[in-house]
Amino acid sequence: MEMDVLKIYQEVGALRKGHFLLSAGVHSPVYMQSSLLMQYPSIAKKVLTELSKKVAHLDFTTIVAPALGGITTGYQLAEIMDKRAIFTERENNIMTLRRGFTLEKGTNVLIMEDVVATGKSVMECVDVIKKSDVNILGIACIVNRHESNPFAEHGYDLYSMLNYTPELYLPEDCPLCKTGDTPIKPGSRIMDV
Repeated sequence: MEMDVLKIYQEVGALRKGHFLLSAGVHSPVYMQSSLLMQYPSIAKKVLTELSKKVAHLDFTTIVAPALGGITTGYQLAEIMDKRAIFTERENNIMTLRRGFTLEKGTNVLIMEDVVATGKSVMECVDVIKKSDVNILGIACIVNRHESNPFAEHGYDLYSMLNYTPELYLPEDCPLCKTGDTPIKPGSRIMDV
């Protein structure tokens, strides 16, 4: 029986409803706040144990996660699978490897994100680690907000626990804005609104 990840997000309050401004500049009535799932390690471990089964066939040694959302999910998955976990983060708004993290040439890597909304953070992470001439074997996430794999055009397989595609609106077409409601920015990416 497949795990009902949407129900788990609902039960822990991680499926938020309202009026949200996503980092891509679009609006949505739904936001998946994975930090609210990750605050319950035993529940998060069950979800990520199931995800580990989907990527177990990949011969990677290192999980690289884009900060901020991917850090805890990447670490938990690495613990479950007995792998190394590192992360990229922004410095002066540019994604980079810091804190002494390095990747040797030829390292087999899995990229781990909590929620893939636009894919921007993942692709920034890809750009950083490709400079180390690593082998990216796939991308994993708990929730994919796309109907399909947004990384297929770049040649990367995506492994997710849930594909969930709530509505997205351009600000000028947003029905919530038209009622006078102001969107909130719940994510971790700093941006000008």
